[in-house]
Amino acid sequence: MKTSNQLKYTKDVVFIPLLFIFIIWFVYWVEIRFELNFTKAGIFPRSLSGLKGVFLSPFIHSNTNHLFNNSVPLFVLLAFLIYFYRSVYLKVLVLGGVLSGFLTWIIAREAYHIGASGIVYLLFSFVFFSGIIKKQFQLVAVSLIVIFLYGSMVWYVFPIKEGISWEGHLSGFLVGLLFAFVFKQKGIVKENYEFRQTEFDLLFDEEGNFNPPKLEEEEEFAKGEGDD
Repeated sequence: MKTSNQLKYTKDVVFIPLLFIFIIWFVYWVEIRFELNFTKAGIFPRSLSGLKGVFLSPFIHSNTNHLFNNSVPLFVLLAFLIYFYRSVYLKVLVLGGVLSGFLTWIIAREAYHIGASGIVYLLFSFVFFSGIIKKQFQLVAVSLIVIFLYGSMVWYVFPIKEGISWEGHLSGFLVGLLFAFVFKQKGIVKENYEFRQTEFDLLFDEEGNFNPPKLEEEEEFAKGEGDD
C-alpha cells in the first residue's frame, strides 16, 4: 500500500522526547536544589497573571511521582508523533500545547494547574483518533497499542480524584481530537490509485465489446474494397 510520506527512522524520534523529559526533570531539580517552588508559574484560570502558565505549566511538577508518571507516556507518545507525523508534529506539540493550556485557563477551577499531563492527553488523543479517522493499518495498529498501554487514562478526564487537574486532561484530550480532524490529510494517508489504460484495455470498446486491432494487410484490403 502506498503512503504519502515514507516512514523513516531518524535520531530526532528519540532525541526530542529525551530532550523534553530532560528539561522537565532539570526544572524539578532546580526547584529541589535551590529550594524553590514554581507552582505559582502554573495556570491560574481567568487571571491575567495566570496566563503565563499556558506556556510554563508543562515544565512544572509537584513531586517525583507526578514527574515520573508523565515522563514515560510522554516519551512513548511523542516518539510516535514524530515518527508517524513528521510533517506536523511541531504544530501538534506547540500549537496544541498552547491551545490545551488556554482552554484549561478558561474552564478550570481556581487553583494552580501544573504538569505535562495536558500534553500527554493531547498526544494520546491525537495519535489514537488520527489512526481511527484515517483507517490506515499502521496508524490503527499504533492506536491499538496506545489504548492498550494508556487506555485507563481516559477516566482521568473526569473529576474522579482530588488533586488532579482533570480540566487540563480534558482540554488536552479535546484539542487532540480536534487536531486529528484538522490534520487528517497529514502524516500517513492513503493515496488514490490512478488506473491507466493498458494495451489489453484497447482490445475492448466503451461498451465492453471485443474489438481487436486490424492488421496492416487487412486495413489495405479494406481500403481497396472501399475504393471500388
